Amino acid sequence: MKKNHTPSASPIDNAKLQDLEKNREYGEGQFITTDHGVRINNDHNSLKAGERGPSLLEDFIMREKITHFDHERIPERIVHARGSGAHGYFEAYGNVSQYTKAVFLNDTSVKTPVFVRFSTVAGFKGSTDLARDVRGFAVKFYTQEGNFDLVGNNIPVFFIQDAMKFPDLIHAVKPEPHNEIPQAASAHDTFWDFISLMPESMHMVMWAMSDRAIPRSLRMMEGFGIHTFRLVNENNESVFVKFHWKPKLGTHAVVWDEALKISGNDPDFHRRDLWEAIENGNFPEWELGVQIVPEADEHKYNFDLLDPTKLIPEELVPVTKIGRMVLNRNPDNFFAETEQVAFHPGHVVPGIDFSNDPLLQGRLFSYTDTQLSRLGSPNFHEIPINRTIAPMHNNQRDGHMRQEINVGRVSYSPNSLNNGYPAQAKESEGGFVSVYERVEAHKVRERSESFADHFSHAALFFKSQTPVEQNHIISALRFELSKVETIAIRQRMLGLLSQVDNALANKVAEGLGLAVPAQPEKPMNHGIGADADPQKHEPKPLDKSYQPSDALSMLKNPTVTDTIETRQVAFLCADGVSEASVNALKKALEAKGASAKIIGPHAGNIKTDTGKELKTDFTFFSSSSVVFDAVYIPGAANMAPLESNDNVIEFINDAYRHCKVIGADDGTDKLLSKTTIGNKLADKKEKTLPGIVMGSSKAFADEFISELGKHRIWERESKIVE
Repeated sequence: MKKNHTPSASPIDNAKLQDLEKNREYGEGQFITTDHGVRINNDHNSLKAGERGPSLLEDFIMREKITHFDHERIPERIVHARGSGAHGYFEAYGNVSQYTKAVFLNDTSVKTPVFVRFSTVAGFKGSTDLARDVRGFAVKFYTQEGNFDLVGNNIPVFFIQDAMKFPDLIHAVKPEPHNEIPQAASAHDTFWDFISLMPESMHMVMWAMSDRAIPRSLRMMEGFGIHTFRLVNENNESVFVKFHWKPKLGTHAVVWDEALKISGNDPDFHRRDLWEAIENGNFPEWELGVQIVPEADEHKYNFDLLDPTKLIPEELVPVTKIGRMVLNRNPDNFFAETEQVAFHPGHVVPGIDFSNDPLLQGRLFSYTDTQLSRLGSPNFHEIPINRTIAPMHNNQRDGHMRQEINVGRVSYSPNSLNNGYPAQAKESEGGFVSVYERVEAHKVRERSESFADHFSHAALFFKSQTPVEQNHIISALRFELSKVETIAIRQRMLGLLSQVDNALANKVAEGLGLAVPAQPEKPMNHGIGADADPQKHEPKPLDKSYQPSDALSMLKNPTVTDTIETRQVAFLCADGVSEASVNALKKALEAKGASAKIIGPHAGNIKTDTGKELKTDFTFFSSSSVVFDAVYIPGAANMAPLESNDNVIEFINDAYRHCKVIGADDGTDKLLSKTTIGNKLADKKEKTLPGIVMGSSKAFADEFISELGKHRIWERESKIVE
């Protein structure tokens, strides 16, 4: 038998071999192909029935690409691996029957059970809660008509317009494959290389670089369905709809330096916060809102409703509240519930249907495929957390881990041996019927020209922010892009930012030591196919007609309230602390729903000035101000243990730097003189500073609580943008 060998027509020297190996490894000079070697003409758009039409099942290129992507990790989720979950219920206000026949959105007598999973996107399962990242906000409604999954994020738009690009986006943002660095972070070359070549991402980038990406609590963030869906009423009349979750506690965030320190101090900060709030009876609550657009108004706006990188400003279409959700029970077993819950945007009930959003259309395929990989079987619906409360009857049988014991001879339809059952349900009997929509178009891998405005909504978001929030976006971009090693990527990003806002681009450029390019570089291929006409797909110029939207600002958002419910205040105490001072503020805080935590020099108990013992919750060494919302320093006969402790000084300085409220009794002057507060007071020769409440008057508690209701004292923050 002859041995296998590689034939060669002529000798190849080592240099040529290295070139061949390099081409093989990196694909240099090669065409992109399917896994079976077929060259791909358009790797950026799924196959659709017309530019704005639905995606087609025959798209073997998209199915292969996404299937391969879905099966890259077992069993950890590829995205949204780091999650926290909770049980609860949804109550309808009963005011949408003219729009939808979905019973759970109209029947005010029913509490629909829900399970919610919050998550980060980019990090692995063991990553920190406080990464700068999008937060998943997925809700499973166990309705009487079947399960409905509203699978969204805490940001109303997304990076890409077509599901075909999702594997590329996630490959770019994940740790770089040669060294698997960095973890749970977008501040690296591959992510910004991809973004700098995809101008459609600029709107989402503004959100991701804002404080929305570092929330104070999962309980204090908005949720969005992202896509445009349809609602359908009893008369088969359809309207377009966007879903919103508005938190009862308002939208709040931490600052970036604080997020970094929380990640080191308590990487489970969000998970712990959610768990403890529910355990303590402080049940998180959101209102479900909808933006309704009649079919006749589909083309009314200067943006496309089907474009997932766009939002509908609330000033154009107000959000109507249609119900509320309360989370009131923690999971009994994290793996069985939070880890095994399987969401899918294709899980809908009669009265809710899809639009032709090309990102949504791809998700309708991808999610089932992913569950087959993660949970190992088409029977993932039988896992308790995924089971519907509605009766389930069909002819699906067997398969790995099948638990249902089906009886009888019949597992097919039509049949006569079982009198035709299970039978098809008429629409009047609750059968799901898709929206009657005419589709007649050429099969194309194209993107609608109405998707070509990549900068106007990004500019709208930026100019809708307060100066404080704009500062944070600039700082975030400086931080992220400073981590990018390839200068050309930084320059491309500055070119894209200049098309959003010149002041923004210039401020970011200053921090990078670069100049904004006079002529922004045109992204290669514009995210279109090889044969597409570049002129047709040229990004549209900035539309300056948009007016700022308060709903896009966390600080101006109508959901922001002055409540201090569930806020935690650190009391810095040592032996001899004033019992009266501690009890007075503690009582006042608890009356408003906040809590006090005693931070002492050691674990166990400390003695008050009356000789009574006070249990410490944390020590100066084991805790930090970053995990609290405010700081209070009660008076004591002997302040020396605090004045000589470097951890206490750092505790106070960080609280000041992070714009938190700080209260201090009389007699704490020497301690404060060693902190930033003392330096500021000495420099300004003033008796007060914003957010610093001092003294022992009867009004002290009221003033402290009033300041705490502001969440942060932003006047203390140094300015970047003039």
